[in-house]
Formats: sequence, structure tokens, C-alpha cells
Amino acid sequence: MKRFIQGEHRGQSSLLPESLDDYVADTNPVRVVDVFVDELDLGQLGFDGVVPAETGRPAYHPADLLKIYIYGYLNRIQSSRRLEREAQRNVELMWLTGRLMPDFKTIANFRKDNGKAIRGVCRQFVVLCQQLGLFSEALVAIDGSKFKAVNNRDRNFTSAKLQRRMEEIESSINRYLSALDTADRQEPAVAQVKAERLHDKIATLKAKLQELKEIEVQLNEIPDKQISLTDPDARSMKTRGTGMVGYNVQAAVDAKHHLIVTHEVTNDGVDRDQLSAMAKQAREAMGVEELSAVADRGYFKGEEILACHEAGITVFVPKTLTSGATAAGRFGKGDFIYDAAKNEYRCPAGQSLIWRFSSVEKGLKLHRYWSSHCQGCALKEHCTPSSERRVSRWEHEGEPAEFGKNRTLRISRTFRSRGVIGGRQGRGERLLHQGGKRGAVLGAKYPGRLQLQQAPMQHTLPPDAQVRVRFLHREGQDRAQLSQLVRLQSVRGFTWAHKGRVP
Repeated sequence: MKRFIQGEHRGQSSLLPESLDDYVADTNPVRVVDVFVDELDLGQLGFDGVVPAETGRPAYHPADLLKIYIYGYLNRIQSSRRLEREAQRNVELMWLTGRLMPDFKTIANFRKDNGKAIRGVCRQFVVLCQQLGLFSEALVAIDGSKFKAVNNRDRNFTSAKLQRRMEEIESSINRYLSALDTADRQEPAVAQVKAERLHDKIATLKAKLQELKEIEVQLNEIPDKQISLTDPDARSMKTRGTGMVGYNVQAAVDAKHHLIVTHEVTNDGVDRDQLSAMAKQAREAMGVEELSAVADRGYFKGEEILACHEAGITVFVPKTLTSGATAAGRFGKGDFIYDAAKNEYRCPAGQSLIWRFSSVEKGLKLHRYWSSHCQGCALKEHCTPSSERRVSRWEHEGEPAEFGKNRTLRISRTFRSRGVIGGRQGRGERLLHQGGKRGAVLGAKYPGRLQLQQAPMQHTLPPDAQVRVRFLHREGQDRAQLSQLVRLQSVRGFTWAHKGRVP
């Protein structure tokens, strides 16, 4: 007999009703969230309300609200109002909280008031992954990705943009004044109507011009000469296309499992000044003495690489191609061989470029070299259009700041083939954008870099938290095993970040 699978009647009673635990599979990642949060010392992390107040209505325990928050992050549930609805209908959330149903305001206030503590949870999660051996290689890839801020481009100003806007307004005012003179020569009735309208437009433009002059005063007091009105911390950044106003989010990614070790929100539009800071943060997060870091050529800066070397961190960064000679078909700086013993360069024609003088530019001491034999050289047209070819050298160039060309290329190709860096989007950048799709919906409405760091988004919990939860489940399936994994040692009263007992 042909038939369909039939469901149970809604009014059907059961003598032995199922428990809520029966609806959550043993392999469900929500069990990891439950065990992980239960083993945290929320008071030490700085959560408010860990100790209940003696008076007033009983409050929700921070652990229950943290579970709701993490669950929403992992499942891309955007707002506190949606989390409120999910707590009323989602079986996994019912299981996670014991059928607690806090209202949206409670969830929103928890998120707002415990930003630093939630960031501490992120650090604990990183330490847990490190203890489980997920960061087995002392090797990271550093990359950055830009995220749009809650600030329209029209409300971001630089000196040039401000002057251009003021000139446009002054031009419009002059045009309306000219139209006002023309209206005065028309019939009185028509002239009066036009004059009133034009006076209103001129008054509006003058008010706007005065507002821009006030912004100019503020702009001159800011070191980087840039101001954003809606999101003061956001900055205009170059991207593939027309650019954007936003933040540059840096991440250090473990080379083995491609897990994010540490991350930082910056408003610097370029990556060149971020290498040493991110490498040091990654070493601290991984708890290792020696660390190697690899990054693309956008991070190449002698001072940064030197700072990493002085901190005991080995870095592999392809050198930036700063000279246009190679693109023009002429010899590049790499074709000139430096002789450290003689402190001179040897050009492709075999002539010596000797040291001439030293100068300081942008805080860097540079040495200048050139030869006196360029005028009669047969290869001059392949070398320089000037009277002589000059080569500049930083005082620390060739120490730690520059690795052998073959070694750098070999390292870069290795990581490119493993998908850690390179291509249009490296692994770290992809993880940030995947986390952005999950987390930006939770935090994009929180303007400001500090708020962004503490907001419920990809910069507070790791963007790859879902991946890490799956790793934990790969290690243990039932609650007892998961609890043992999370404990590692006696977690209550144990500071993972310092690997020691709390005094």
C-alpha cells in the first residue's frame, strides 16, 4: 500500500515523555559550549553579577547569558531580540540554558557591560586550543583584512576632501547670489518668490560652510589629519575599487590547523607597521619561546623586521619592489651585488658603486652609493636615464631585515601551496571574512574601535570558533570526555593565561 511517513498527532499524550537531553545529539557542538562555559571562572574574568545581590529580584547567572551569546555568535543570530525569540523556540538553546528565556534587554545589557570579560573568554579559548595541541607548530602566518565601519564616506574628511567640499559650497553660494541678482530684475511678484527661495538656499549653504570650518579646526588637532563624524575611530582606506571607511583587522593564523591565534583591530590602512606587534602577541598567546612568522610583501618594513629579530622572532617576508626600474625594463636593485667588506656595490657592468654620503630620511639612516663610470658605460641605457645610477642602503639592511632571496621565495611558495598566505586571499584573510559574515551581523552596529574590540563579533570571539568547536568534538564525544578535555588541569581557580594557580 502506498503511503507517506506519518507524524505524531499534536494532542497525543505520552506516559514516558522524552527528556530535553534526548533532543540534543551527543555530537552536537552545543555540548562543547556548555562544558566550556561551566568550567570558566567568570568572576576572575571580570563578569558582573557572578555573586547574586542580597536584595531585589533574582538575576540570570552570567554563565547562562554567556552561553546564549556564544550560541548566537556560532549560529549567526544577529540581534538580542532574535536571541530572545530563539530562547523561546530553539530546542538547543532550551537545553543549553535549562529553558531560561531572558528578554532582549537583558541580553543586550550583558553584551554591553561585559565586553572586556568576553574578550577574556576568547583568550581562554585560545589557551585551551593550545593545551589540546591544536597549535602544535610554532609557526604562524600574519595577514590583515579591511572591514567597513558604520560611517558613510561623505562623513569622513581629510584636509583635501574638506577643502574640495568648501570650494563646492562657495561656488554654489556665488551661483545663487548671481541668480538672486537676476531675480531682482524680474517682475516684483515673481522676484519675491524666487528671492525667498534663493535666500533659504544661501542660508543653508552658509550654515553648512560654517559647520565645515568647525570641522577644519578639529581636523588640524588630529595627528593623522583625518576625521570621521559617525565613527570617530574609523579611517578611510584604500581597497580594490573606490575605497572605504573602516578598520584593518589583523590576524595571526596557526600554520597547521589554520586556527586564528590572535587578532587586533587597527585603523591603520596599511599593514606595514603591524608585523612586530602581531608576532609578539602570537608568541604570547601560543606560550612558546621561539616563533616563526610569515607574511606577504605588504608587511615588509626594515624597522618591523628588526624589532622581531630583537625579540627573538624569525620572520619571512618577501621584499617590496620599490623601484620602477624593473617595470621599465632596466636593472633593479637586486642586480647590484653588495660587498660588505669593501662597503660598495658591484653593478652588472662590473663597476664599483662606492659610498658617497649618508642621510636621514623619515627617521632612517640611509647610505648612498654611485659610480663615476656611468657616462661611458655600454649598459647605461639598460640601467638609468640619469647621469649616474644611485643605490640607497638602510643601515640595518642585510642583517635580519633581509633574508636570502631563494630562502624567502621558498618559504613563500611553501605557505602559498598550503593556502596559508598568497593568492587573492590568504587563509587568515578568508577566516576573518568568514567570521565577518558570522560576526559582523552581531557587531557591525557598534561604532568605534574600542567598542569593536569588545562588541559581540568576529574580533571578540575568534572568527574560527565554529572550527575549533568541531576540533574539540573530534577529540571527545560524551560529556565526561569533553569535560576532561576542557579541564586539562583543575580549571576552577586555574589561570590558563599564566599557567599557574591563583594565589
